[in-house]
Amino acid sequence: MSDLFAALALALVLEGLLYAAFPEQMKRMIAQVLEMPAQHLRLGALVVAGVGLGLLALVRM
Repeated sequence: MSDLFAALALALVLEGLLYAAFPEQMKRMIAQVLEMPAQHLRLGALVVAGVGLGLLALVRM
């Protein structure tokens, strides 16, 4: 369970750093995401989740 919280904390750190380093670009990206169809967002999210799961499996070997 502590690994889960550590991973969530790291995700928050990385997201915070992106918003701090590139605020205007992040605002533009959010505007683009709002214009995307839900099906494309869903597919992209599943691909990213799959890549993350694969990376986690590699790290845990």
